[in-house]
Amino acid sequence: MNSNMPIGDTNAFFKHFDDNPFHRYIGLSVAEVADDFARLRLNVTDSTPTGIGGSVNGGVLATVVDMAAVAAVFSKAMPGSEPAGTADLSITYLRQAHGEWLEAVATVIKRGRQLSTISVEIRDDAGRLCSKGQVLYAMRTASA
Repeated sequence: MNSNMPIGDTNAFFKHFDDNPFHRYIGLSVAEVADDFARLRLNVTDSTPTGIGGSVNGGVLATVVDMAAVAAVFSKAMPGSEPAGTADLSITYLRQAHGEWLEAVATVIKRGRQLSTISVEIRDDAGRLCSKGQVLYAMRTASA
């Protein structure tokens, strides 16, 4: 993991999340974090990759699902564990995502020793549900 995304330090992870060059590029930032919960905001700009009808590109939405899930998992890291990465990700596109910003709300449904299941919803700035995702995120025992 690069220096912008430290392993095993939840506070450092969130301190550096918004500064990550990729997050800055797509306009993604943390809006709120609580135990097993994260809310991210994607600011839509002229440089945001687009899809059909000028909507936010589906790959960008999948990235937002993934990063919101990671943030929810990191909100309450288990002692002695470190991230192993996304094991599975699914997304259902319910409607085109338009607006000045989108919001992703991620909730950890089940946290296990090795796998956590996270549900993510993406809504537009009018509150319409645009996409739903589910992520399995893997953790492993930290190496000494």
